[in-house]
Amino acid sequence: MSGPHQTAAGDLPRYHNYIGGHSVPPASANYMETENPTFGTAWASIPRSDCDDIDRAVDAAKTAFPAWSALKPSQRGRLLYDFARVVEDNAERLAEIEVRDNGKLIAEMHAQMHYIAEWFRYYGGMADKLEGAVLPTDKSNMLNFTRYEPLGVIGMITPWNSPLLLLTWKLAPALAAGNVAVIKPSEFTSASTLEFMQLFAKSGFPAGVVNAVSGLGLEAGKPLVDHPDVAKIAFTGSDLSGQKIYEAAARNIKHVTLELGGKSPNIVFADANIDAAINGVISGIFAAGGQTCIAGSRLLLQRSLHDEFMERLVAVAGDAKIGNPMEKDTNMGPVATRPQCAKVLDYINVAKADGANCVFGGGRYEGPGATSDMFVWPTIFTGVSNDMRIAREEVFGPVLAVIPFDDEEEAYAIANDSAYGLGAGLWTSDIRKAIDGSARLEAGTVWVNTYRALSYTSPFGGYKRSGIGREGGMEALKEYLQTKSVWICTDSAVDNPFIMR
Repeated sequence: MSGPHQTAAGDLPRYHNYIGGHSVPPASANYMETENPTFGTAWASIPRSDCDDIDRAVDAAKTAFPAWSALKPSQRGRLLYDFARVVEDNAERLAEIEVRDNGKLIAEMHAQMHYIAEWFRYYGGMADKLEGAVLPTDKSNMLNFTRYEPLGVIGMITPWNSPLLLLTWKLAPALAAGNVAVIKPSEFTSASTLEFMQLFAKSGFPAGVVNAVSGLGLEAGKPLVDHPDVAKIAFTGSDLSGQKIYEAAARNIKHVTLELGGKSPNIVFADANIDAAINGVISGIFAAGGQTCIAGSRLLLQRSLHDEFMERLVAVAGDAKIGNPMEKDTNMGPVATRPQCAKVLDYINVAKADGANCVFGGGRYEGPGATSDMFVWPTIFTGVSNDMRIAREEVFGPVLAVIPFDDEEEAYAIANDSAYGLGAGLWTSDIRKAIDGSARLEAGTVWVNTYRALSYTSPFGGYKRSGIGREGGMEALKEYLQTKSVWICTDSAVDNPFIMR
């Protein structure tokens, strides 16, 4: 892998945009620093791009689209297979870059980078499985069939918490379907995406099929959303940002896929396997430092189990090792960005002011292993009611709100009383509760006796303010296609032209 461009001794390594198959500097020649949250210091510089760079990238994609979409689907599939092998060859390097940029655990990033390759293999195999259908119509002497066609240029805007994984969820199905892409990664974590781009040339992708431009939201993201030649926006981020993108896309009647926020309930019934449930609750909120859209940030705990469960949960949380995410035995690293760290600490203070009882953590972590001011204790609040802000608003950090309930009716009423509906967990040994609960919970994904299980074979997306559309599985492929209906008349007779056939 070529890596960033080297600059003068003492200067930061510098990344460039990737447009038309080449690494190119931003038109303005402006760059900005990207910070390593583990140490609180800048480690590289990335382009601060603007509308000129977006125009150039969209033009490159638009130029590449006719030839790319005209390729035989099996040819596109082979390219995606070849790309998966190149990703695997560079997985360790990509993982290290992501850890530097956002503080995720190196153990998880190693696994995630290798798993990314499987997404490209899966959609590579799906590329030639897009079958239309001959429809049995009620019209005589007519042949009616459907075919799927790509949309064109897809604008992809990705977040800072899992940059390459969440890009892959969009990019793999979009390419398999015959589309081309312009990517705007988060300004906090652009380095891994810009490095990732170099792999497309290595694996034989035609120039312009995939392009990436880094920059700020208003300076680069907005021009991408507003560009008249972009057919669809695929976005992962907050619901407020998603709402603005949805409104902007509607003005030009663009397609959208929006994977937005969450306030997922993790429901533990008294008949659950307690050890498994504690493990699932910890995984749901403290893995990745709670910086996931599917974080199980509301623990709904049956009252008869409450005290025993909380005592054991606090003990397990207290054993978590906080420190350098590059060390394989670390359990929690820093919060990924300075603004997000401040937001998490603010929410902790809000919860305390609203009367929630902090039974563990509750502020900035400054103990052994803290190498910057961006570490936060895993934090647990009890005595929470579902009308508190800590229970209603997405914190996106290692903060758990515990809400007691008495019976199933109350549990589902609390769980569904939310603006969000991305994920939900359910812990029980009763198969009736499992089936009934999975139907009653208003969420795009329901986990029973597990949490954070995801696969390229399974659709993922939200209800309510958690988003529109699905990523993963065959559903994701169809998000990047439009359906055409074709009618062929086999009758030589001429009908009355003033009557619908």
